[in-house]
Amino acid sequence: MSTLRLISRLDVKGPDLIKPIQLEGVRKVGDPQAFARRYYAQGADEILYMDAVASLYSRDTLTTIVRRTALEVFVPITVGGGLRSVEDVRDMLRAGADKVAINSAATQRPELISEVAETFGSQCMVLQIDAKRRPDGGWEVYRDCGREHTGLDAVEWARRGQSLGAGEILLTSVDREGTRKGFDIELTRAVSDAVGIPVIASGGMGSFQHLVEVVENGRADAVAVAWLLHYDKLPLPEMRARAHAHGLPVRSI
Repeated sequence: MSTLRLISRLDVKGPDLIKPIQLEGVRKVGDPQAFARRYYAQGADEILYMDAVASLYSRDTLTTIVRRTALEVFVPITVGGGLRSVEDVRDMLRAGADKVAINSAATQRPELISEVAETFGSQCMVLQIDAKRRPDGGWEVYRDCGREHTGLDAVEWARRGQSLGAGEILLTSVDREGTRKGFDIELTRAVSDAVGIPVIASGGMGSFQHLVEVVENGRADAVAVAWLLHYDKLPLPEMRARAHAHGLPVRSI
């Protein structure tokens, strides 16, 4: 497999870094720019900024935070939340983002995926999928921070997103987000097997073993980590060293 990326996920509400619990309850953690600088210094492969309320309340995106972060952080920065048009994406890229993650607007107007991919390249267009397990099997895609049903099947939506031009999928299990019980391995495996583009697993990592499971059994190409990093439970240098010792294909530093 390709090099496994260790991505620092920073969920932001206004000026604060927060830690969501199933994308609803939140805890304030600190200054997002300070945490981004710390994770860059520790060797993060990428930084992922997610505006936790932009889609819900139609607030401005993270332009100011991203612009300041890009002056000091020199790994790819992905930004999601509230991006609704090619112009929104252009503004974010001009601020210093390398990629954008789009969920709500894409579910409402799928052609936006193609518009972004054709304008800026597929490598820029990350399809964000927030999924909840259905009682009768499978997973449904949700929008607006996991609050609104879309009726879309997560696996089929991933396939369609790829066909429309998405270059990557950010897959979050709403059921597992913030629980520290591990990733939804079945969901990750189902989406990874259905598409030929990289899948970033997000939601639920509470131990190093969860990383191993989602890579070896879920076939994830990257993992987005929040709680373990924010609370210094498993710093990036230790995570990378343990991954390397386990035989996972992480980047050497």
